[in-house]
Amino acid sequence: MTILITGSQGLIGTALRDLLARRGVASRGVDLRAASPDIRRDICDTAHLARLLEDIEGIVHLAAVSRVVDGELQPERCNAVNIEATRGLLAAALAAPRRPWVIYASSREVYGQQDVMPVTEDASFRPMNTYARSKVAAEGLCGAARAAGLTTAIVRFSSVYGSVADHATRVVPAFIAAGVRGGTLRIEGAANTFDLTHVDDVADGLLRLVGLLRSGERTLPPIHFASGTGTSLGELADTAIELGGRRASAEHAPARTFDIHSFIGDPARAERLLGWRATTPLAKGLSRLAADFAASLCDPAL
Repeated sequence: MTILITGSQGLIGTALRDLLARRGVASRGVDLRAASPDIRRDICDTAHLARLLEDIEGIVHLAAVSRVVDGELQPERCNAVNIEATRGLLAAALAAPRRPWVIYASSREVYGQQDVMPVTEDASFRPMNTYARSKVAAEGLCGAARAAGLTTAIVRFSSVYGSVADHATRVVPAFIAAGVRGGTLRIEGAANTFDLTHVDDVADGLLRLVGLLRSGERTLPPIHFASGTGTSLGELADTAIELGGRRASAEHAPARTFDIHSFIGDPARAERLLGWRATTPLAKGLSRLAADFAASLCDPAL
């Protein structure tokens, strides 16, 4: 089989491609940032995507405007990529001869700020920003495509981390890089608490989900990949500074008004349906990331 991965050069896409290759599963990538012209495609180009689907068994749709702040700065671009491109991809999949199944990558942002932790997948949607609203809309499109006969599955990610190739301004790589380099960590809401999930665990969860869809499962409910443990930004900053040998400093600022202030996810559904749990301890994941950033200082090519 061949699986199409949109956003194949991103944090999760890269980890998933590598894991699929190790398991002997062929994949094809689509990513606007790719160096290869065979991969460097815009998912908004639905005509090209339709041609790609002729021999595809399944799609893992990761491509997106994936940062809350980018959605606030460029709302039209966010909606074009996250909603309209998803609409086009689902339509192309419905029209394809093999009707490939689709895994859609959503986000814990759809829940907004919940009152009860941990949050289950049945919690009501309370989107607080453009990015979150785009994900809610795209989930609705997946539901409509399923009703029309397409096999779809929705996964919701939570603060995925684990690579120096991640967006440099995301909080985990930004803090760890500043800690290693002796810079300044800007903490926007030290008490804000999030459920950090290592990218290797997320790739493992996606692989398990692929296996279920290949076996004929057609009616999976939404599943979020979360560790079930919260870490405050203040705690994360302290760890980053410690890992860097306490050469870095921290500055505090108010929390952003368009962000939720806390999220801890309940991993029970993922464990029940996929046999999945996050297995990378946060201390280990952050230590590995710090070591990778330290190595990148010695080798600028990393």
